[in-house]
Amino acid sequence: MDYEVLEALSQITREKNVDMDLVLETVEAGLKSAAKKKLGTSDHIKVSIDRNTGEIAILATRKVVKEVEDKVLEISRDDARLIEPKAKVGQEIEEKLDFHDFGRNAIQAAKQILIQRIREAEREKIFVDYQDRVGEIITGTVQQVDRGNLIINLGRPEGIVPVKEQMRRERYRQGDTIRAYLLDVQKTTKGPQIVLSRTHPGFLEKLFEMEVPEIYEKIVEIKAIAREAGDRSKVAVVSNDARVDPVGACVGLRGIRVQNIVRELSNERIDIVPWSSDQGVFVTKAISPAKVSKIEMDERERKMTLIVDNDQLSLAIGRAGQNVRLAAKLTGWKIDILSREEYTRRVEEMAKMRVDISKLKGVGAKLAQELRKIDVESVQDLVKLDLDKLLQVPGVGSATAQKLLKAAKEKLVKVAEERLKDRQKMAEVEEKAAEEKAAEEKAAEEKAAIQVDISKLRGVSSKMAQELRKIGVESVQDLAEIERELLLQVPGIGTVTAGKLMETAKEGLKQLEEARLQALQAVEIAEIEQKKLAQEDAVDQGTEEEKNPAHNSQE
Repeated sequence: MDYEVLEALSQITREKNVDMDLVLETVEAGLKSAAKKKLGTSDHIKVSIDRNTGEIAILATRKVVKEVEDKVLEISRDDARLIEPKAKVGQEIEEKLDFHDFGRNAIQAAKQILIQRIREAEREKIFVDYQDRVGEIITGTVQQVDRGNLIINLGRPEGIVPVKEQMRRERYRQGDTIRAYLLDVQKTTKGPQIVLSRTHPGFLEKLFEMEVPEIYEKIVEIKAIAREAGDRSKVAVVSNDARVDPVGACVGLRGIRVQNIVRELSNERIDIVPWSSDQGVFVTKAISPAKVSKIEMDERERKMTLIVDNDQLSLAIGRAGQNVRLAAKLTGWKIDILSREEYTRRVEEMAKMRVDISKLKGVGAKLAQELRKIDVESVQDLVKLDLDKLLQVPGVGSATAQKLLKAAKEKLVKVAEERLKDRQKMAEVEEKAAEEKAAEEKAAEEKAAIQVDISKLRGVSSKMAQELRKIGVESVQDLAEIERELLLQVPGIGTVTAGKLMETAKEGLKQLEEARLQALQAVEIAEIEQKKLAQEDAVDQGTEEEKNPAHNSQE
């Protein structure tokens, strides 16, 4: 029977993946608890299990006395000599107990302790095992989808892929195999929660390690990753061996290596960028495939301005700014992209706002000369200067430096306000010019709308129309506005004919204008009538709804 106990305990260790020593200690603690429940105390109880035979020994230590006052802790000399014939008063002897005598409730309590301790040990084992595997790729099976979260069967434990850690284009069903990055292991009341991710940059890095032996062997190193999961990623790589091309190693023969990764990531686009210690070169490579014409770098603000040709601007920015956003994340620099025209305009604008350092209040000729020695030519340069460097200028102390910086900032604010006013004035002038131009165009359109060819005028033959066109009279409007002397130069037109033609032209124009005004009035009346009908329909509909509230409620 003892061997059956050992076999049962061994089976528990195999199923729960816990140590045998832990199981034995738990059984001992459970039996001791059962003894306490039966006897009221367990301080004098010793429980041991033989690791080889499985024999369970429960011993109670009791003191030999003449008169027993506490039956649990004391034993009479006569009873003691039944256990040990030479027992004496004052001696402590060990009495073997049978755990079957503890009763059903005590045994049940021992069983609950065993189950609880084993469960806790199993959870702790899972937590420790998976805590050491954080950062690895784990393969599992989709067990269920719970409110968008994927519950993954990893064998004994379960993992979870939260919605935010899933790629938005991917869809999984129960039973699908999935690979994910072990992001975190959290302790909860229900046991360890294994959090997995398919969007973390580490997932992409581990996939490269699996596909590219040079990365696994540290010949090629991944320096940085910027990722927008499911859409596009940029990976910066460098080779620790001059004979190995880092980009070529990652791409593989005919692109097979990177294509395997792309398929795993549901066709996510991956740009592999050669890393460089020269930050200007690195940023230029990161913004590829766009070509950069010029770079301006501000190391203090960690900002770079990239100037590109007009045909490269949209390529550099990318769809919804994705390319420049990923490049900035990859390099750690703020990136501003400008076309050549915009850069030229900005330079001209800055030149207009530039204020010479000698114009600043509190800066004399000598101080200006000293400031120019440290490349401070303008108030703008002074504002960008570090305080420590400014304090190194002869004659500039802490108080003076603070005053200069304050004055410089106030000066720049004033210049900016003046420039803003100038822009507003220019905008007003341009707006007024645009309004005037629009009015002229509208007048020209209205005039063109009522233009009538000169050949259509009563009393003008085709031959006369031809002669009139030679002096620029193309329409009835032109004839009405021409000078009489010029009209008299036309062959076949005398004073009387000229007068009649001009009179007819003016009368025709008057009729055309009246017809145009009548048409406009008709359109306005029609619009008013249409609005009125719409208002009446709305009123009728409201009245109908008031009459049939039950019908409306049902709808």
